[in-house]
Amino acid sequence: MMNRFSCFAFFLFVSCVVFGQKDSVTTLDEVILLEDFAPKKVQGITPSATIAPVVLEKFSPIDVASGLNQIPGVYMLSGALNTNRITIRGVGARTPFGTDKLRLYFDGIPVTNGTGFSTIEAFDLENLDMVEVIKGPKGTSFGANLGGAILLNSKNPDTDETRLMNHCTVGSYHMLKDNVTFQHSEKGFTLNLSFNHLETDGYRQNSRFERNGLLLNSSFHTSDKNKLGFLMNYIDYKAQIPSSLNETDFRENPTAAAANWLAAQGFEANKYLLLGLSNQYIFNGRLKNTSSIFYSYLDHYEPRPFNILDEFTNGYGFRTVFEGKFSEENQYSFGSEFYRDEYNWSTFENLFRDNNGNGSLQGDRLSKNREFRRQFNAFGTLTLAFSPKLYGQLGLAFNQTVYDFRDLFNSGSENTSARRDFDAILLPSLGLRYHIKYGHLFANISRGFSNPGLEETLTPNGIINPDIAQETGMNYEIGASFRFPKQRIALEVALYRMDIDNLLVAQRVGEDQFIGRNAGETRHQGFELAVNHSFELSKTITISPYVNYTFSDHVFVDFVQEGNDFSGNPLTGVPKHRINSGFTLRHLSGFEWGLNHQFVDEIPLTDANTFSSESFNVFFTSVRYRKALFKNMALGINAGLNNLFDTNYAQSVLINAVGFGGSQPRYFYPGNGRNYYGSILLNYVF
Repeated sequence: MMNRFSCFAFFLFVSCVVFGQKDSVTTLDEVILLEDFAPKKVQGITPSATIAPVVLEKFSPIDVASGLNQIPGVYMLSGALNTNRITIRGVGARTPFGTDKLRLYFDGIPVTNGTGFSTIEAFDLENLDMVEVIKGPKGTSFGANLGGAILLNSKNPDTDETRLMNHCTVGSYHMLKDNVTFQHSEKGFTLNLSFNHLETDGYRQNSRFERNGLLLNSSFHTSDKNKLGFLMNYIDYKAQIPSSLNETDFRENPTAAAANWLAAQGFEANKYLLLGLSNQYIFNGRLKNTSSIFYSYLDHYEPRPFNILDEFTNGYGFRTVFEGKFSEENQYSFGSEFYRDEYNWSTFENLFRDNNGNGSLQGDRLSKNREFRRQFNAFGTLTLAFSPKLYGQLGLAFNQTVYDFRDLFNSGSENTSARRDFDAILLPSLGLRYHIKYGHLFANISRGFSNPGLEETLTPNGIINPDIAQETGMNYEIGASFRFPKQRIALEVALYRMDIDNLLVAQRVGEDQFIGRNAGETRHQGFELAVNHSFELSKTITISPYVNYTFSDHVFVDFVQEGNDFSGNPLTGVPKHRINSGFTLRHLSGFEWGLNHQFVDEIPLTDANTFSSESFNVFFTSVRYRKALFKNMALGINAGLNNLFDTNYAQSVLINAVGFGGSQPRYFYPGNGRNYYGSILLNYVF
């Protein structure tokens, strides 16, 4: 149940809508744009949600979760800076760790690995100009995954300008973050170079985090029709791991680390490199092509209480998209995307118990493996105007996935090498949009899929399961987008239903062992609402309240596991209600004050629905000030207070946790206590 804080936030919004009568409304994009305009990248009439930088600036520069969670239907659970899971309309909620069942792109380059996992923490929030989210499989050109797609777009310099910026932030838990950016633009050439450093001791024991990153993005025109682009993103970080807590420790000592992870001084060290070379060629006013080739490398080392994981991944691929039009209203696109990676991983004994309290110590090798993963996607869309008001879009995607697993440790009959070729799959979609006076109505039907992750493809003996199948599902959605200029109100609403077959279930059978099964069917139904308003309190002060609401009615339709029938139970890991609300007060002098609120309903943590997390409300407040110091220099000051009322809440959870050795199961990742941050931004234009 929502307590008085949720009711107060909703009452505040309603009051502002009813009594506000002046000034202009903030411009919205196709669907659910939060506050400021950000042009979308998705072609045609595919609905998407975008977040502009001004929304991200409401929160701490290390808090990407609060920004993404502004979008109805999107829920990012963050156990730590390096432990994130993004779910979209409940898809991916059963994944134990990390983000899968969606596609992640950075500046148009796919950065999701060969088994479908995406790592958003490999990118610095401050380097982003916009985040765009396609909810569900209707993004034909971006993989048609059941969860959808997230498009990250880096900042570009303004035309004919040279700029140097430094943004330095300090905060609780000895947090220090610094981002230095140099941007240059002249006719036919742009350059964006950014270095960032972050360090923090963290809220909990064994949670220190250190990261350095470098981003280089450049483009130049070789002719009036041709533009070349180069991208490099490098991240090097080391993050201690406090892991999850049982219910007793979560309530009584949320700053503690799990005892075994603390004793092992568990951590992960990552070096991540992404290189991309792109080319855009305009054939004529009606056809252009954008193509890119890319390479990625990840070196990961993770000492854990049960073993030490040492792995590296080499990935490469290409993407090409042709965009054309028969007329301004009738458009088409087609293209393909290929990704291949080589994943090498080994495990070793962890002798931390014999290391005199000095943490992890690598022992004998336990396994050595290599897996080749290959995905090929082809896609096409056709957008037609049936009348000046009615548009339709047809889409078709094709996917072929192959896993080739090599056991390099065992020999003879004990060797578990195997290959798994999934059947080729076709993924059609149909969308409609009808324009009305103050907005448009939309509807779409689309088919999507999800590949099993690495653990889900293997049996308990480490052998590829030949019977494991891809999840598939049909998505049905209707919605509307309205903008009322005189009333300064923007409203977005969507209703959807997604039926998923061959549900992939990762069952934990050991401390570091999961197996996958196709366990049945789920039905995802929901309602999403986003409302923004803006009006004048005086000639110099404006206020912009908002409410974003998510209702999730997600259930197991057919789910029987080891003789237990969970059919009819709510889907594990998904809160039924979520609310993000707040307002921003602006003064013409450049001063802003914002108050933001998040409500998350209880979350079922077991398939039997015998145990759930508690609902919670968390409040954030921040002030911002911008001032031109000289002709070419500007100053920005930000300060914020997070978790205003020092609420003890679970910022992330594990489902179906198992206690080993008689210990309680560990379900909870505590959110940070009350904490602050403050930053100074200097911006010099040459």
